[in-house]
Amino acid sequence: MNLEQRINLLAKLGNYLLENNDEWKAIKQKAFTMNAWFAPEFIDLACESIASGFLQKDSLTNWAENYRLPAQQNTPQNIGIVMAGNIPMVGFHDFLCVFVSGHRQTIKLSSKDELLLPFLVDKLIEWNDEAAAYVSFALHLKGCDAYIATGSNNSSRYFEFYFQKYPSIIRRNRTSAAIINGDESKEELELLCKDLMQYFGLGCRNVTKIFVPENYDFVPMINVLKQYEYYLDFHKYKHNYDYQLAILLLSNKFYMSSNSLLLLENDSLFSPISQVNYSFYTNKEELVGSLKANEDVQCIISSTNIPFGSSQQPSLYDYADGVDTMHFLINL
Repeated sequence: MNLEQRINLLAKLGNYLLENNDEWKAIKQKAFTMNAWFAPEFIDLACESIASGFLQKDSLTNWAENYRLPAQQNTPQNIGIVMAGNIPMVGFHDFLCVFVSGHRQTIKLSSKDELLLPFLVDKLIEWNDEAAAYVSFALHLKGCDAYIATGSNNSSRYFEFYFQKYPSIIRRNRTSAAIINGDESKEELELLCKDLMQYFGLGCRNVTKIFVPENYDFVPMINVLKQYEYYLDFHKYKHNYDYQLAILLLSNKFYMSSNSLLLLENDSLFSPISQVNYSFYTNKEELVGSLKANEDVQCIISSTNIPFGSSQQPSLYDYADGVDTMHFLINL
C-alpha cells in the first residue's frame, strides 16, 4: 500500500469506531470482562479520543506531509513494539506511527489488553488484505530492526539491556500534575476532576499531583468529586480505596476524602490508585519551570498549559515522554 491508501484505511477505521456497531460493542464488553479496569465508559473514551484525535483524514494527511513521508516506503524495516496495558489501547499511537510510516511492525501486547487492537487490525485486513503484511503479533520479540518499548522503571532496565544493540525508544513511568490558581469556577473544577478520575487515574496523562496556592479551599473541589462515588461500585477500585484509607487511618495522617478519592499533602508526584497528592506553591512561574524540567512529568494541566479536562485528548503530535516517534522512524 502507498501512503494515501494507508491513510484512507485509517480514516475508515476512525469512522468504524464512531459508528460503534454491535460487533464492536461485543468486543469491548469482552475486554471489560477480561480486565475489570477497562470499564466500558473508559473504552468508549479511548475510542473517541483515537477516532477524533488520530484518525481524521485531513489531520493524518497534514501530519504525514509535515514529516515529508514518501508515497512509498522503499526500505521497510520491522519495528518491535512492546505495548503497555494500563488503559485501553494505550499503545495505539505507536501502532499508528509505524503503520503510517510504511514500516512493518511486530507487536507484543500487554496481557491486560489483548483483544481490542488485534480486532481492529483484523478489520483493516478485512478491508484491504495488503494490510496483513504491515502488522503481526507475537509473544516474544526477536529479529526486529528497531524497538519501541513502554513499561515501568524496572522493566525499562531490561528493555535497555535486551535492545541495546538496536535503535530504540524506551519509555518509563510518567505522570501528570495540575496547577490550580484558586479562582476556578465550578465548571473548571469539573473539567479538572476528569483529569484526575478518568481511567481510574491509571494513565500517565492522569493528574496524580495538584499544586494549590496557600490557604486554598478544597471544599468546592471535594464537592465536585462526589459525582465519582459510583467508582466504588467497581470492586478493584474500591479495594484500592479501602486499602489506602486504612493506611492513612493507621498512620494517623491528615487527609481529605470525597468518598471516592483521597487527598493527601505529599511531595511525591506519583500517588497510588484512589489517592491524589497535593502541595502548596507561592510562585507559579518557578513551579512550571521545575515541572517542565522534571523527566517524570508527562503533562502540566493549568490555565496556561494544557487546559483543564483535556489531558486525555492528545493530538497526533503529542508523543509519549516527549520523544518524537515519527522522527525516530523516518531516520532509521
